[in-house]
Amino acid sequence: MIARTLWRSWRVGEHLATGTLVGLYAALQGHARGQPGWLPRAVCWWHGRLVRALEVEVRIEGRLEPGCLLVGNHVSWLDIPILGAQGEIGFLAKSDVRCWPLIGWLAGLAGTRFIERGAHQAESVIHRLLADLASERTVMIFPEGTTTDGRTLGRFHPRLFAIAQNPEVRVQPVAIRYRRRDTLALDQSVPYIGDDSLIANLSRLVRHPGLIACVHFLPSMQALEGESRRALAERARAAILETLDVAETAPVMTTRDAAVSVRDEDASPCWLEPGAV
Repeated sequence: MIARTLWRSWRVGEHLATGTLVGLYAALQGHARGQPGWLPRAVCWWHGRLVRALEVEVRIEGRLEPGCLLVGNHVSWLDIPILGAQGEIGFLAKSDVRCWPLIGWLAGLAGTRFIERGAHQAESVIHRLLADLASERTVMIFPEGTTTDGRTLGRFHPRLFAIAQNPEVRVQPVAIRYRRRDTLALDQSVPYIGDDSLIANLSRLVRHPGLIACVHFLPSMQALEGESRRALAERARAAILETLDVAETAPVMTTRDAAVSVRDEDASPCWLEPGAV
């Protein structure tokens, strides 16, 4: 147990150092010539290497469809490297993340889209995400706007589903859950919720006896003629809910995470607080 914890801790530390060196090289090259073409592949590799450093077993069902707007449930910061390792995926994050030491800098280099608190930026974000999708870049959002304990699924805030009302945009629901390797029961060490800190959460992961991440890429869908963004959001949510077979509504909680969605006009505040990934 101690040896495994020390080994994983060393691998994670070495991995962060490697990411810093790769990021510096990309930044220097980008300053001289623009963003290097190899960077998206390097980000995908970096995500996968972090998952391997933590010795997480990843089980995939279905197929990632490139160029889709991915929408999924959100359990932990670990969702991002696990999903990011499956392909060249861009994420949406709150602007606070840009200021975080190392992580914010690497996220910016990776092409993460940042958004300010509040809904006033929604239109400009939608235009940027549409441009990404038009260039066949896969984009991931977490419409709950928060993380849950993995046993519940919160409401999907529909504002960003305005992107998918474009007939050329495909929406692919993604369901993710974590199980213990020994019992296959839903794992409760991974959820990044409440007053949890990144250090405490990461500490649990490096000490974990064995973790399985189950990722389900569900069939993509498109907006039906005349379908509202709210109806489309509920259709995507229903597909994930059926796959996960969890409770309908997530409990109210203070959540800290990097990936966010823009809230609907009549939604209660769902912005994530600074302080962790």
